Order: sequence, then structure tokens, then C-alpha cells
Amino acid sequence: MSENKQSVLMVHNYYQIPGGEDTVVANEKKMLEEHGHKVVLYTRNNGELKTMNLFQKMLLPFTTIFNPKTYREIKKIIKKEKIDIVHVHNTLNLVSPSVYYAAKAMKVPVVQTIHNFRLLCPGATFYRDGHICEDCVSKGLMCAVKHKCYRESRLQTLACVISTKIHRLTGIYGKINYICLTEFNKKKLLELKQIKEEQVFVKPNFVESIGEFIPEEERENQFIFAGRLDKLKGIDLLLKAWKEMGEDAPKLIVCGTGPMEEWCKEYVTDNKLNVEMRGFVPNEETRKLIAKSKAMILPTQWYEGFPMSIVEAFSVGTPVLCSDLGNAGSVVQNRVIGQKFKCDSIGQIINVVKEIEDKPLNNKQIKRIFNEKYSKSINYKILDENYRNVSWTRGKNHMVRK
Repeated sequence: MSENKQSVLMVHNYYQIPGGEDTVVANEKKMLEEHGHKVVLYTRNNGELKTMNLFQKMLLPFTTIFNPKTYREIKKIIKKEKIDIVHVHNTLNLVSPSVYYAAKAMKVPVVQTIHNFRLLCPGATFYRDGHICEDCVSKGLMCAVKHKCYRESRLQTLACVISTKIHRLTGIYGKINYICLTEFNKKKLLELKQIKEEQVFVKPNFVESIGEFIPEEERENQFIFAGRLDKLKGIDLLLKAWKEMGEDAPKLIVCGTGPMEEWCKEYVTDNKLNVEMRGFVPNEETRKLIAKSKAMILPTQWYEGFPMSIVEAFSVGTPVLCSDLGNAGSVVQNRVIGQKFKCDSIGQIINVVKEIEDKPLNNKQIKRIFNEKYSKSINYKILDENYRNVSWTRGKNHMVRK
């Protein structure tokens, strides 16, 4: 194999509210450039929706399905920059799947990172009305319209459904390669039958180790929750568990904001819980708090994507206590790098907290596993290998891995 580094066109549509996907894009771009790759970044931002005129807004249901501007610009960039790989992260709303067709027209392979479940679920979460829902897989996508699964709007959900159906019919999803963040993620994606296993590989997210490792005996008797304060993240169950523990509860530090923030503050105050509500905490400070804690708790109620906070915890040797659901549950090995509990069980949350207090896990082992599986150097090896293994098979008109 030639030592020449591939030129990569990285494509991402930013949401109006910044999130973990944006961090992944920035991290991967920097990592590839450090290893000698030329990386061209093509982005749109859904903040543009606020400045659209009436005519542009009327066209949005159509440009979300196929944006001619994206198609033209991607083709132009591929030709001008001599792109070898198009790596797509998010296409909703302004980039659109037209990026796939542009790459196909230029005979350049596409790798799509799967950050959520939108190819199978218009709401992208497999979650509605307080429970896991996979009706769109078993009964068809129109179930989502009935339940207004995207932004609680039947019209916007219908637009998502039509887009997905059109691109399924064209077969484009079967002509690109995919990065899934976990084996669970891969298993779910393969429920879309036009995607074959050889098109999908697994590469988790990564963070650079910040170098701060605190031995177990020097850590504070505290646990930490870092995330959005809403029911999807299970913050209400966590606080109820702390209430049940009463005076025996260790300190819980809660970092984050969200729709349940005021409820959380009132609940903590009314019940005099041993909980410290920190609100928004910068990422660097959050990592330091994670490094000082006995464990990080993730009582998520949905399948998740791949929370960056999990890898951040592993990077400083901190175990993760999480629900036995989806991507997070598939990553955590009991009594090795964390402990799982039934997603709706307050009693099991209490049990795993007490177990970690009584029998702490080996922090050095967790740090070692991070270095072996989730470090930047390992991540690059996986990504580079798979870039090299994807190619456009012109005769068959689809992409395969050699």
C-alpha cells in the first residue's frame, strides 16, 4: 500500500445547538491533519434557517431531501482539491443526502459516521412517550408521523419520512460505507436490509488523555453526573435514588443544564439532598471533577449515540455506572470499567453506587483499557485502515471494502 495520505473532504451540518457531533468533527479533522492528511471541511449551519426568506423556507422540504447547491459545491470541491475520500457526519437539514450523489458522480467513496438512528427512526432516538420505541423498524416509517416523532410536528416528521423513503428507493444507502460507534450501533444499522455487513465498521469516539490520573485512595467520596438535564438522560431517577439513600448518600455533583434544571434544583432543596448543582461547567473543569470522583453515573433512558463523557471518564481511570441500554450499555463491562443497572430501577442505581463505595474498581486498569481502545493513536489506526480499504467499484456502481 502506498504511503501517500488520502485527501479527505469532511462534511458536516451543524445543528443550532452545539453538541457532541461537532466535537467529533473537530477532533477527527485535527487528528488527520497531524498525520499528514489534507482535510477540506465543508459545513452548513442550521442557524441559517433563521435568516431564510419566505421563498427559501417554502423550498426547505425539498432541499432537505436533495439540495442542488450542495451537489454542485461538493462536486466542485472534489475536482479542485483532488479528494480521495468524502467523510460525512451530519446532513440534516441544509447539506442533505445530495452529498452522497455528488461523490457517486465523481466516483469518490463515501464514509458516513452514524451518530444517531435517523436512517431507521425519523426522530433519531428510538424513544417516544417515555419509552424505547422501534415501531418504525417493525411497522414502517409512517408510525413516526402518527406520533409526531420529529420536533413534535407531523409535517416536519412527514418530510423526514419522505426523504428517507426516497433515498432508500434509490438504493444510495447501500452504496456507501459506515462508521458505527459501537457494535450495538452496527447491529441496529444492519436492520436496514440494503446495507451489508462488509460496508460497516466500528470506530468509537476518542479524546486526548489529559494526563490527570488520581489513584482511588486519593479521590473524593463523590459521584458525578455530566449531561443534559432532561428525562432522556434519567436525571430524575438519579435524584430519586439519592433521596432513597438518605443520610447514607455520598456527594453527587451534577454538571449541566436543560429543561429539568429548575425541577432538579427544587427537588434537591426540598429534600435536602447531598447534591451539588453546578449548572454549566466548562469541559476542562468537568474532566477534573470526573478525575476526582469515585465514578460517573449515566442513567440514560434511551440508546444514546456515544456520549463523549464516557470516554472522558475512561481517560482518567474513572468507572462509568450506566443503564443497561443501547450504546452506553454495550460499552461498559461489569466490574471491569464500570457497572450496569436496569434503566428504570432506582434500587439498582443505589446498589451499584454502594458496591463501588465498598469495592472500588481498578482505576489503573480502566486507564489501560482507554489507552488500548479509545486513545487518539488507536483511533487513527482504525480510521486510516478503513479509509484505505474502501474503494469505488465502478463496474458494480457501489462502494466495497477490499
